Amino acid sequence: MTVNLSPAERYAAAQRKTPLLDAFRARQRFDLDPFQIEACASVEAGNSVLVAAPTGAGKTIIAEFAIYAAMQRTRSKVFYTAPMKALSNQKFNELVAEYGAGSVGLLTGDTNINARARIVVMTTEVLRNMLYADSDLLTDLAYVVMDEVHYLADRFRGAVWEEVIIHLPQDVRMVSLSATVSNAEEFGDWLQAVRGHTEVIVSEERPVPLDQHVLMRGKLIDLFAAPSLAETSSVNPELVRMAQFGGRSLNTKQYNDVSRYNAKRGQRTGQRVDRGQVVELLDEHHLLPAIFFIFSRVGCDQAVTQVLRSGIRLTDAHERDEIREIVEERCSALQDEDLGVLGYWEWLDGLERGIAAHHAGMLPAFKEVVEELFRRKLVKAVFATETLALGINMPARTVVLEKLEKFNGEARVPITPGEYTQLTGRAGRRGIDVEGHAVIAWQEGLHPQSVASLASRRSYPLNSSFKPTYNMAVNLIDQFGRERTREILESSFAQFQADRAVVGMARKVREQEGSLSKYREAMACHLGDFTEYAGIRRELTDLERKNTSPEHQSRSQNDRRQRQLVALRKRMRAHPCHGCAEREQHARWAERWFTLKRQTDQLSRQISTRTGAVAKIFDRVTDVLLEYEYLLPAEGGEVELSAAGRTLKRIYGERDLLVAEALRRGVWNDLDPASLAAMACCIVFEPRRDEGMMADRFLPRGAFRVALDKTQDLWARLDDTEQENRLPGSEPLATGLCVAMHKWARGSGLDVVLTEADMAAGDFVRWTKQTIDLLDQLSVVADGGVGRNARKALEAIRRGIVAYSAV
Repeated sequence: MTVNLSPAERYAAAQRKTPLLDAFRARQRFDLDPFQIEACASVEAGNSVLVAAPTGAGKTIIAEFAIYAAMQRTRSKVFYTAPMKALSNQKFNELVAEYGAGSVGLLTGDTNINARARIVVMTTEVLRNMLYADSDLLTDLAYVVMDEVHYLADRFRGAVWEEVIIHLPQDVRMVSLSATVSNAEEFGDWLQAVRGHTEVIVSEERPVPLDQHVLMRGKLIDLFAAPSLAETSSVNPELVRMAQFGGRSLNTKQYNDVSRYNAKRGQRTGQRVDRGQVVELLDEHHLLPAIFFIFSRVGCDQAVTQVLRSGIRLTDAHERDEIREIVEERCSALQDEDLGVLGYWEWLDGLERGIAAHHAGMLPAFKEVVEELFRRKLVKAVFATETLALGINMPARTVVLEKLEKFNGEARVPITPGEYTQLTGRAGRRGIDVEGHAVIAWQEGLHPQSVASLASRRSYPLNSSFKPTYNMAVNLIDQFGRERTREILESSFAQFQADRAVVGMARKVREQEGSLSKYREAMACHLGDFTEYAGIRRELTDLERKNTSPEHQSRSQNDRRQRQLVALRKRMRAHPCHGCAEREQHARWAERWFTLKRQTDQLSRQISTRTGAVAKIFDRVTDVLLEYEYLLPAEGGEVELSAAGRTLKRIYGERDLLVAEALRRGVWNDLDPASLAAMACCIVFEPRRDEGMMADRFLPRGAFRVALDKTQDLWARLDDTEQENRLPGSEPLATGLCVAMHKWARGSGLDVVLTEADMAAGDFVRWTKQTIDLLDQLSVVADGGVGRNARKALEAIRRGIVAYSAV
């Protein structure tokens, strides 16, 4: 962990004996900030580092230094992991430009380029799979960069980060880059426990200051009274006053008149944001380029259409020529017949006017062009979903938030301070802007103080989402045995956090037990056991409360309860303490004792459930695997893998055990390549609302329907077993995309398939790539015809826009 030196002392220490860092700094366009120097010096000293800093602060310079350090040695390698393929692709292109194509590789679920290079960019899942397979690509690995490591809080994929951190060879140094999180020290303590010496470097400073405004009735109002001191400044009083009166700035007489009017009639309702006017306003104030965050893909596309209809043009003739040249070069591989269905011409028209959308529904190639044009300052206004904030290098002068709430899949919820920090972190371009700007569009009912609170809190806690899976269990048991695996899982961040909570709860239990002892002394009675007497009184009181509604009870119940009351009253009066002169004073202490005892017992129960929580889930996973005979009992209480278990070792994904069961039972043996592609799509597809199931009459006929019925039966039995073993289970198979995938595998055109899927091109590409990933696994692990057909299916669907979007 960080040694106990002042920041100035650490900075001075970092200046000494760092020849690699000195050479690296000499190559940079800007000198490094103190936190960057401190982190790079620690890496050069042979440590792992955790660097937590705001978005846009320049954390990646530490990763670039680790790569530089590795390349100064003869054979050392470095892996750069990222949570998303878009980030992996962008980093790959940047590193190729720096070190040359021969030195840089890329590994994602569907892309394998130069895997034996000394610098390899990959998704975190690929590295996890390498570790379990004990891949020879790990030889000479010196550094692993974990970009956006705070992703381990992601409830769907976060566990992969912990698996990698736990299983990386101990001699590999880690460079972990995180957004500002409030418990960075706790996370660093865990890294120290599992990885050895890890220095935690936290920077709260933005390299470019952020001015924050509220857009109200066509005017930009400062959010804080002193914009540059957001964390200590009060809310702008002018904004508070205008918020009271629907965005109108009033003199004293108007203020009094409107106050009386609003008291009688209520306030005015808010007005919808005219995006064209907002873009013009930002342009007039020299606040472009800007990113408008809209938490809806449809909303992004509608925003572009609205702005284009207003006639806005943000580019000159020279810029339009440059835009068209770049677009035509980047999209030359697209087939002419697909351009219309992809909306190419409308998209190009927006680009030439300096306006674009950016969201997951877009074709990856289109998103990459938007990113490039924005970085070149040719596109000036981008309407984007929040995914743009996750690490992609697209800094802007201004970020606009139209709303401070989003739909999380179940309900509309306010964005968190951490999300606000992530989104506004895109505002302010280092070396270009003196300050960045965040603009919040005013909505009726928005309170300036709550906005200010959101804007002035920069960090959020990092909580583990780790949980054992079937694939994880068989891989670890095969390497380490059952008991050693339990110990390994106990070293997860999830258990570390649970144990820390247990420490706090245990301390509270001890404190409360001390108070209980004092309460017991205070209620002690010289005539007898007052605890016993107080217990009778409490039992009597509870029974009397239950007896207040005798009309809802049968006569026999009433009679029994009356007899109980009579007996309890008789016991109470007969108890020696009943005659004590200080009885009621003792009783008050007894009531406090019982209340605190109940709370203490509840805490003790929580401790027992948290202690070994991850290992308990692992035991339940193991029980399911034993029941299905993927694990077999062995000597000394140990277990070993069956042949089916060895197959499961090589199947990765949310439905790993279901896929293994289908292969073991031959459920997919009769499927041709197109039907197997459709089945794989059913396995991986996670529908959005109202797109999950396809009516049976539309499903592919013949062997597919039989195989689907059998696969659904396997899922239902597995789900029942999981419920019996107190595991969460999984969602039913989703058939909403399988018909479109079947047609795509049989050669149908893009227009036919997208109409069938009722899905944006980018979404179709994404789900097809995930289908390819599963088919690739099947081609390796499945025997005979299924393996061969999986390879044919993969080749059949990796065509057109899917093949073009491979990198």
